[in-house]
Amino acid sequence: MHVLTDDQVAFYNERGYLRLPGVFSPAEVEFQSLELERLIDEWAQHGVGWRGPWRKAYMSAEDDARTQLAAMHELQNYSEAFMRAVVNDRLTGAVADLIGPNVELHHTTLHAKAPGMGTPFPMHQDHPFYEHEGPAYVDAIVHVDAAAEANGCLQFLEASHTQGPLPHIRGPESSPHLPTDQYRLEDAVSVPADAGDVVFFSYYTVHGSAPNRTDQWRRLVRFGYRDPDNVQTAGQGLGRDGLIVRGQKRKRTA
Repeated sequence: MHVLTDDQVAFYNERGYLRLPGVFSPAEVEFQSLELERLIDEWAQHGVGWRGPWRKAYMSAEDDARTQLAAMHELQNYSEAFMRAVVNDRLTGAVADLIGPNVELHHTTLHAKAPGMGTPFPMHQDHPFYEHEGPAYVDAIVHVDAAAEANGCLQFLEASHTQGPLPHIRGPESSPHLPTDQYRLEDAVSVPADAGDVVFFSYYTVHGSAPNRTDQWRRLVRFGYRDPDNVQTAGQGLGRDGLIVRGQKRKRTA
């Protein structure tokens, strides 16, 4: 049974992203929100967020000094709310419509932008953070809070996924990111979303986000899903088996 229409799949294939409204009910969002309050308090790491020279292009020195981000990995290992979320039928069905019938959960990651000056993210692809051999990898961004331009919603360079993996600036004091003079946030399309919506995008799609300048948290959780035949070569979760949420994982033959 398909979750997405042919038009939605075509939109994703053409532009590299897709917003699917109302994946989670208000009751499910409330459960996730309450659990995130606890997880941020008990388990999350708090800091200034990604480092690197890109920060000078995104913020003044004064704003840079005030940025705050709460982050953690594998929320499903800490909370029933997110174990239920990663296997949600509508969510995993949509992923299957995008990458095929077999779907493996690779990871989950919280990015919570704090009130006042929540950390922005530079333009980048997610591929450098968990490199795989092929394109069959979808990031699903679960919105626990509504996201708009004021609090740093996702912004995408449309059709950038068609370029495949791009070389990123890397360094011991810098998270992977693209050159700020070539890949600009102001050229990207903003994708606002309500709490309970999910935004899907290819891990090749170039994206970023502006700071959260409101007086409320902006909390998103990324669920990374792959075709189990898409072999990982480097990065987060390398060598770790994932959870099969759709279909099967078959043993590779010689």
